[in-house]
Amino acid sequence: SKPFTVLGIESSCDDTGAAIVRSDGIILGESLASQNHIHEEWGGVVPGLARTAHEEKIDVVIDEALAQAGMSMDEVDAVGVTVGPGLEICLRVGCERAKELAIQYEKPFVAIHHLEAHILMARLPPPLVDEEDHGESRTAVYPSSDGVHESRRAIEFPFLALLVSGGHCQILKCQGIGQYTILGGTIDDSLGEAFDKTARLLSLPVGGGGGPAVEKLALEGDPKAISLTVPMQNRKDCDFSFSGLKTNIRRATVQLKEELGLSEEEELSREDKADIAASFQNVAIKHIEQRLNRVMTTLETEELENNDTTNHPKIRSLAVVGGVAANTELRTRLQTLCGKRSDPWTMHVPPPRLCTDQGSMSAWAAIERIMVGSSDLPHHQEVHARFPFAEQ
Repeated sequence: SKPFTVLGIESSCDDTGAAIVRSDGIILGESLASQNHIHEEWGGVVPGLARTAHEEKIDVVIDEALAQAGMSMDEVDAVGVTVGPGLEICLRVGCERAKELAIQYEKPFVAIHHLEAHILMARLPPPLVDEEDHGESRTAVYPSSDGVHESRRAIEFPFLALLVSGGHCQILKCQGIGQYTILGGTIDDSLGEAFDKTARLLSLPVGGGGGPAVEKLALEGDPKAISLTVPMQNRKDCDFSFSGLKTNIRRATVQLKEELGLSEEEELSREDKADIAASFQNVAIKHIEQRLNRVMTTLETEELENNDTTNHPKIRSLAVVGGVAANTELRTRLQTLCGKRSDPWTMHVPPPRLCTDQGSMSAWAAIERIMVGSSDLPHHQEVHARFPFAEQ
């Protein structure tokens, strides 16, 4: 029950991250090595190049996180590392280093599910602010206490989670650590993939990710300029599909070029690209809104039928997590969706920098698992490119 610290390591795709997080949620030290400059010219992540970059930076980010925290490995209490899903050759870099450290320093080891780590970031306590700092918003690292580290959580179970990232798009009912039910998922592309493909179609720089590039350009455009159909409106389930929207965007782009007398190789004006970006983003988010609204209504109806809040607590909290959760338009519209329901929901979303992949998510997920008495043996731990929740 005493406060403790965890070294978290993340290398599932194209960012090498490490962080030291204390069990009250304070991030004591963190470091992230981005590979944007490596993959931009290729238009996407090249696994072999990503692995090499992870190998070059893994010790650097770990040392920087420890130094920032003012700690040594001897003083860290446990090690957590992402083991899947992700790019297998990249996952292995972080996992092997974490295993070596856990064995060498005789520390508890926790294998982390990447998607669970994203979900649990919504529970990371909001940072304390030093009120004596003349009004400036600065995180204050206070001494930890037995009570604080067990009680501070931004959102309590059960809750609903919308996970939107480069590789996943899911709605999950979250009932506890390791207890997740998938209520809806994509049948083809993820939302992040759709943003990336739209960015490449519009010849936008994707070094920092296609999502941020499209979001930034969309601010200059008219979201109703291009007529697009919201996917799957006639399907009564809660799944997603973005491949049709991607195809419609491509057709609209080709049609617009024909109307303007441009060849396939010629570029559209920035104004036209902005309209396409804004129209795509508007309809993609509308698709999310419709599916999420259906899930919320279904849960509320089931609660009325059960009428048993003791064994089936009401769910009125939504966690929006994953890299795409950093999108300001998405956050704003989902906040409105939650507030407009007859029985309003509260929405929880991590700060934008903690929505994307970084070491803190692995460390915090490890803390959450340790708090319920769950850990793993490092010696034979494997990584998993595909890692369904049911296999945890």
